[in-house]
Amino acid sequence: MSLVKLSIKGISYSQTQNGAYALILNEVDGERKLPIVIGAFEAQSIAIALEKEIKPPRPLTHDLFKNFAERFEIVVKQVIIHKLVDGVFYSSIICERDNVEEIIDARTSDAIALALRFSAPIFTYKNILDKAGIYLKTNNQDSDKDSQDIDDILSNPETFGIEDDHNSDRIYIKHSLQELTELLEQAVAQEDYEKAAQIRDEISKRES
Repeated sequence: MSLVKLSIKGISYSQTQNGAYALILNEVDGERKLPIVIGAFEAQSIAIALEKEIKPPRPLTHDLFKNFAERFEIVVKQVIIHKLVDGVFYSSIICERDNVEEIIDARTSDAIALALRFSAPIFTYKNILDKAGIYLKTNNQDSDKDSQDIDDILSNPETFGIEDDHNSDRIYIKHSLQELTELLEQAVAQEDYEKAAQIRDEISKRES
């Protein structure tokens, strides 16, 4: 089976599953997206890895794993999403130590959080993408219900940790850039990474 390389588009709060987030993966050489529902902790860990400017004062679990692996000269070479059963994605982490390759089963969210930290590529098999991949703006009338569900999950794919777009999208709009920078530092120091991501979004909008 042929492998398809994926990249990370972003994370969205899931409107269909309370307390869950949707991780959106892009087909690198195509237009399909692969949405994967993940938990809040994993969403936070992935978001922090994506946000280079947010540095936790203490290592998160995935950071600790990376430090542990590096201490023992273990390298994560790649991640493969290899199976989809009843809507659940299964993944493998391909590791290497002393030129010996090992394959470790992992939850997809954990595998991707580690892939980001090791700058390792993410792949899936073509048949999985054929089955679960979607086009964001499909006009296929036979898949209206699926499209509606997808729209709910992908309501704001570039934003992490915002449950109500209307109420919290620009809650920091009245703050100056200097105030936002100070608030960002405070949020990181307090390990409130959801708040930090919201502040970082506002800073990015000002600087764009």
